[in-house]
Amino acid sequence: MITPAAPGSRAGNRATAERWQRLLENAGHRVDVVTDYQGEACDLFIALHAWRSHDAVMRFRGLWPATPVIVVLTGTDIYRHQVEFPEPTLATMDAADALIGLHDRVAGDIPGRFRDRLITLYQSAVAPQPVTEQPGDTFRVCVIGHLREEKDSLRAARAVRLLPDKSRIQVIAAGKAHNAEWQRMVEEEAVDNPRFQWLGQLDEQGTRQLLTGSRLMVISSVMEGGANVVSEACRAGIPILASDIPGNRGLLGDDYPGYFPARNERALADLLHKAETDPGFLQDLKSRVNQLAVRFTPEREQASLEQALALACQRCSERKTS
Repeated sequence: MITPAAPGSRAGNRATAERWQRLLENAGHRVDVVTDYQGEACDLFIALHAWRSHDAVMRFRGLWPATPVIVVLTGTDIYRHQVEFPEPTLATMDAADALIGLHDRVAGDIPGRFRDRLITLYQSAVAPQPVTEQPGDTFRVCVIGHLREEKDSLRAARAVRLLPDKSRIQVIAAGKAHNAEWQRMVEEEAVDNPRFQWLGQLDEQGTRQLLTGSRLMVISSVMEGGANVVSEACRAGIPILASDIPGNRGLLGDDYPGYFPARNERALADLLHKAETDPGFLQDLKSRVNQLAVRFTPEREQASLEQALALACQRCSERKTS
């Protein structure tokens, strides 16, 4: 399995690769995770990210044409790279025997010729220990993820500036700044906005504690392939306010009541105020994520991986006999 994210990285692709390695080994497979393909032989090749893994997939396909290949489609593959860099991105998808999409709207957002090789897989999360909610003077809202353009990471911070003076909402963000510009912006926001705090990049335990200690999570991305943080919030029973994009709808469903238009801090501020002041609304959100939690179990994710392996092997066998 190849991923562009190096060992030790907190990037989503690395976390996915390492989780899948554990799940596939639980199922009896032997899995090596690499960031640079050197021509090694294997029984099946999984590539995370169609555009970034293009060269590796093409090299593998040239060396081992009779071996099945699975390509995992990220949000940037689907919503940016197949438009901006169509030739390499679509070539990688063409080379795959099976494709994995991480939410159930992917089929409508890729060329129709790929749909018969697409498996929908919901990323899993381990259910954390329940946290007894402690009364306090603040209504904590968390934003979890690397700070970058695709995540629109400061939208919640800008939204809380629009809340009434009596609001108790405090937004706490965790994640690594993508570059110096994002570092500057988040540091300035933390200084200028008394309702915003940035913790930087946390380890897995620290991130889980931030999530479970919050009343609400905001995911404000402008594009997503199927964010694992949504799975984590659902498994933790933490209500979510989500930007209205296919990657969030594909995880939470069309009838989820917590959507706001992407990049719209006024609409997000209105939802934050409603969640703080309307217990019925907050409880409805909590009930919805609790109902969705079963979608994001490790057992279901492992079964989907096995389904993708079976499809890739079947299609590869059909290629060899045709």
